[in-house]
Amino acid sequence: MCSQLWFLTDRRICDDYPQVQILRALQQRCSERDVRFRAVFMDQIAVTVIGGHLGLQLNQKALTTFPDVVLVRVSTPSLQSDSDITVLRHLEKLGCRLVNRSQSILNCINKFWTFQELAGHGVPMPDTFSYGGHEDFSKMIDEAEPLGYPVVVKSTRGHQGKAVFLARDKHHLSDICHLIRHDVPYLFQKYVKESHGKDIRVVVVGGQVIGSMLRCSTDGRMQSNCSLGGVGVMCPLTEQGKQLAIQVSNILGMDFCGIDLLIMDDGSFVVCEANANVGFLAFDQACNLDVGAIIADYAVSLLPNMQTGKMAILPGLSSPREKSEPDGCAAARGVAESIYTINNGSTSSESEPELGEVRGPSASTPGPPPPTLPEPSYNINNRIASELKLK
Repeated sequence: MCSQLWFLTDRRICDDYPQVQILRALQQRCSERDVRFRAVFMDQIAVTVIGGHLGLQLNQKALTTFPDVVLVRVSTPSLQSDSDITVLRHLEKLGCRLVNRSQSILNCINKFWTFQELAGHGVPMPDTFSYGGHEDFSKMIDEAEPLGYPVVVKSTRGHQGKAVFLARDKHHLSDICHLIRHDVPYLFQKYVKESHGKDIRVVVVGGQVIGSMLRCSTDGRMQSNCSLGGVGVMCPLTEQGKQLAIQVSNILGMDFCGIDLLIMDDGSFVVCEANANVGFLAFDQACNLDVGAIIADYAVSLLPNMQTGKMAILPGLSSPREKSEPDGCAAARGVAESIYTINNGSTSSESEPELGEVRGPSASTPGPPPPTLPEPSYNINNRIASELKLK
């Protein structure tokens, strides 16, 4: 019996660049390897327990076979632990290998949960406080005073640099308290002054660093997110930085993720946060990579008939004995229209209709090989100054 692979995503994000790139790559890889493939939306799935046995329905039709591997891309900020995670846990109970696993995603959907997991492992992190109860922000104004001012304030469920503030003093904190939404808790974090407006985004897939990007704010704000107008350039990472990113990924149990590192004056790093649903449009542009294809290759390598007992060699990364031919990098540009065409006409639980189809140019078009990341001895802050002329 041939292997099955699903791409599970959310309608709200299905037309975004990362999902489009991953879908195209998965369709191509599965077609080449005779793997049964489906693109599935979360709201098409119903989970069941009938006669004491777990079951699964797709578009109201019971399935009798289940995917071997499910590549998961869900909207982390809106992920519901009592519904979406239930579906992911159910798939795991049915024997599906999730990429990323449900617990790994949970480790990253709340920024303080991430720090709870990393604590005790020697990972450098800013001192951070949080609280129980959505309405207890005000009590933390006094309790977080040991962190000093200015102090960083973040929503535990924020994303893309949103709901992040730099509070100057107690009075500023009191003003923020009256303005913010209190549907989720906030965390209070020691301000890392030397990394104001800049950080390093590291993408890790299958326990390997595939690239790193320096992000810098262009308007003086603390956040450097490209979604807020920041700019990114490929930036070689020291071995210490690579090992730190890999360590964080391993502790959190991630198959693929983005790790954000704050930059210290001496060139060392402090972990800011980890992203299970990492975006990579700006990253592909800056590093001349096709992250979607690399993630797809990793997921395919986990299929039963593809496993060799060794770590998959990812595109653009070399092993001591061989070097894989890199995949072409699709041009990083906005996606103007949906590429998903939903086929709900199947009535057989055994049939495997393609639920996602690609329109437009094939993702197999050759492109330039991804650049290697050298490890010269350098001061990261001098690199920033020369690249973006911030000084």
